[in-house]
Amino acid sequence: MKILIAFVIVILAAAHLLLPLAPLAEARALDPGLAQLLLVELRLPRTLLVLGYGATLGISGAALQALFANPLASPDISGASSGAALGAVLGGYWLGLTQPMALAACGAAGALVAMALLVTFAGRHAGTATLLLAGLAISLAAGAATSLALALAPSPFAFYDAFDWLMGSVVDRSLPQALAALVPAALACLLLVRRARALDLLALGEDVAASLGHRPRRLGLEVILLSAIAVGACVAVAGAIGFVGLVAPVLARRITRGHPGQAMIPAGLIGAILLTLADLFVRAIALDRPLPIGVVTALFGTPIFLHLVVRMRRGVAA
Repeated sequence: MKILIAFVIVILAAAHLLLPLAPLAEARALDPGLAQLLLVELRLPRTLLVLGYGATLGISGAALQALFANPLASPDISGASSGAALGAVLGGYWLGLTQPMALAACGAAGALVAMALLVTFAGRHAGTATLLLAGLAISLAAGAATSLALALAPSPFAFYDAFDWLMGSVVDRSLPQALAALVPAALACLLLVRRARALDLLALGEDVAASLGHRPRRLGLEVILLSAIAVGACVAVAGAIGFVGLVAPVLARRITRGHPGQAMIPAGLIGAILLTLADLFVRAIALDRPLPIGVVTALFGTPIFLHLVVRMRRGVAA
């Protein structure tokens, strides 16, 4: 199954990079160097971002769901994405940081603060209602703070500049920006995947994990820190994109037969597929201006989120 998913990703990546073919053919007819420039400078960063950001959301979402033992734990529901957006806005518009890596660090810091607040208010063993309420409160507070920071920013065009980014967008991103997001995200996700067995054991209970040489408290802190770094770096470059980190792990656990730790790699692959499909859908729509990719993922992800809530409610009632 994993090989099949990887094959689908390769096909989608090639389609995302090469389609539509007409502009490439026209550019190549004028100047082969122009066609190469179009591929490398415009399309390649976008393709790398949708694949890498989608994989990051899938892996971090699976790790958070395994840690909290809750299928509704995800970067957007937990407030990590909103915190990362606030950190990036403060870094870019108030601290005057312009380097992509510096903005990625600000995004990671904001996500880490949001995750720390979630654990403080809800606790690691929070029920569904508590987790939702705490995550919603953090997201709303971070969103309000982001709007206030933009409204009071020294630049009068801050709101206009940040609108598409806040809704989630991978349009017109440069290769250095893509690397600034994906390099720290890849390192953090790699370290998360290395903790797959520990998260599987944690699902059996903290006592079981501790008896086999793992430290549950330390593991929890590591998962939160690494997830914040991965998600924050991507949000700083491409904005907050919701529901991929929620849906991908749920689908991945069907492949791994419920093992939360082993679901991280399939969740990353599924997340990359979902975000690539969403961006292909955005590019296929003939509009005067690009549609933010975060809008598309929200439209398709909201019904699935509501389905999960209703299913969990029926499970509790039964």
